[in-house]
Amino acid sequence: MRITTLLVALGLPLFSFAQSLPKLIAKNATLKQIAIGYKFTEGPAVDFAGNVYFTDQPNDQILRWSTRGKIEVFMENAGRANGLYVDNEGNLLACADEKNELWKINPTDKKVEVLVKSFEDKKLNGPNDLWVDPKGGIYFTDPFYKRPYWKRTEKEISQENVYYLTPDYQSLKVVATDFIRPNGIIGTADGKKLYVADINGEKTYVFSIQPDGSLSDRKVFAEMGSDGMTLDHKGNLYLTGRGVTVFNKKGKKIGTIKIPQNWTANVTFGGPNLRTLFITAMQSVYTLDMKVRGTRWKSRKIRKDMKPPWEE
Repeated sequence: MRITTLLVALGLPLFSFAQSLPKLIAKNATLKQIAIGYKFTEGPAVDFAGNVYFTDQPNDQILRWSTRGKIEVFMENAGRANGLYVDNEGNLLACADEKNELWKINPTDKKVEVLVKSFEDKKLNGPNDLWVDPKGGIYFTDPFYKRPYWKRTEKEISQENVYYLTPDYQSLKVVATDFIRPNGIIGTADGKKLYVADINGEKTYVFSIQPDGSLSDRKVFAEMGSDGMTLDHKGNLYLTGRGVTVFNKKGKKIGTIKIPQNWTANVTFGGPNLRTLFITAMQSVYTLDMKVRGTRWKSRKIRKDMKPPWEE
């Protein structure tokens, strides 16, 4: 196994955040490097129990951090998964970059169902990040990042779009276009707003979500692009790239969480109370204790009979 869990992170602070974003970050919180030794970490996603999945795309693995603090390989030969998200039934959704597909993975037996293979008989550019709305519909970004493991070298779809897959998985449609390179995506727990980052356009947009899943009222939310993103329960938006930059719900920058890496790929809230910020950055995963919490529980139909596979 090529994965090395950094045990020294258990209690050894890297930085103090006592004076940084005091309304958001827990008192005396320290940034902890909980894992190291990957090639490039991405796509953190939290499940019903607060466990966090993330990917090591170059090594073609999905990893899982449990609320007990253990990190283990969840899946190998994982479709070169990038962005991840847990759907309303507890399945793990993955932007499977190897063949430009969208996957649904059963968390118990790891059986894969391919939800999207193409659009209008053309291969997608490369599903990158995704979000599930309260109805179970899936929004995902489709930028073109040429991969060394692809046989193709050119786009089959000229535009880099945002797509919506209906809750019954029967209809895939373009809901937003006119981006240079859309990347990070997240929606509000009430299913009314969707944020999309145009990383190369150096802008993040906010849309109103209509009952049929279409988007309207496109507005620039922040003059900054992002790789990944998340929201807290107060409506603050967390963007990534050079650390984690936080904007309030009005689009005003309120601070930055510095990460000791050249690039910060993605971020989510996890842990039993959704009050731990999980940050994937280069070869590492970091955590930071927060006063605020994630919002994802509000939009989920939680099955009380469902337990994580390792508790069955």
